[in-house]
Amino acid sequence: MCQKNKRNYKIHILIIFAFLVNFNTFADTVSVKDSKIYVNGERYYIKGICYHPVPLGKWRRSFETLSDDIALMNEAGINTIRVYEPILDKNVLDILASNNIKVIVSLGFNQSGLYDINSGTYEVYINEFKDHPAILMWELGNEYNYHPEWFGGKISNWYKAANNAAKRIKEIDPNHPVSTAHGDLPDKQARRLLDSIDAWGFNVYRWDKPMSIAEEWAQVSDKPFYFSEAGADSFMTQEFEDLKAGPNQEAQARANAIIIDEIFSDSNNNLGILLFSMVDGLWKAGNPSKQDPGGAAPFSTGVPYDGAANEEYWGIVDIERNKKISFNVVKDKYQNFRFSEED
Repeated sequence: MCQKNKRNYKIHILIIFAFLVNFNTFADTVSVKDSKIYVNGERYYIKGICYHPVPLGKWRRSFETLSDDIALMNEAGINTIRVYEPILDKNVLDILASNNIKVIVSLGFNQSGLYDINSGTYEVYINEFKDHPAILMWELGNEYNYHPEWFGGKISNWYKAANNAAKRIKEIDPNHPVSTAHGDLPDKQARRLLDSIDAWGFNVYRWDKPMSIAEEWAQVSDKPFYFSEAGADSFMTQEFEDLKAGPNQEAQARANAIIIDEIFSDSNNNLGILLFSMVDGLWKAGNPSKQDPGGAAPFSTGVPYDGAANEEYWGIVDIERNKKISFNVVKDKYQNFRFSEED
């Protein structure tokens, strides 16, 4: 059987399995309280991964490798994925739910404007999927605070639009929290104008010290938060101590181990982590048919251990789904997770 047919066969089997699973007709009730998240009244902690699977040589996301990716996620102890655009195919959500993987769905802008929160069309999507058992949380935008040019040069326009959307989403769906993924620490304006969200997601690139943001956040807010992005890439632009320049899985694994340990050590005061990311993105910095170093990101100087975000090297598996050293780090940390002691 050729590789393509094998993959299609696996997907068909998963779809059949998902169809046979007797999902509840009622949505899970997800809530956040006192820096903790609960699903149907039971404590939940996000042991997650950012997931945007773009195939080799392509520019757009595809779920053709879903069966292989879910097998890897289950092996690693991943219970949550964060996607950067809504999943339109119910079969994909069914398969994720049948494998006990929940989804944080990012709602924002795409080229067609279909999920433009200013137009209100996000309501169509939420009405369709609000009762699906795969949904954990609705998330508005991804570090839009770095792009005021998208909002007439005034980032306050984004905060106001997102806040109005949060209010409307909670009217449509009272069973799931609403959050936003913010680039690093929200300033006073962001906190004031986005007061209707239930939790904050922080994209944090502070070398291998992500919990430094928790100390700063505690000084200005008591709202729950999670790490919507954190992690390291597997390419060193320059040498650092004993870490050599060039492709370097050891550098990534070392940083990710420290980052996860630090976040887990205070798990009673955060909602969890979505490590960036599941698979290398060869579409991000050049020819999508080959892996290129480089790329641009507003947080680059905080990337361990070279201060450079090599955009195509962030996966814990490569584009062929070969495991990097970081995969085993995640597996060890996630599979052996225990809540930290209460204060």
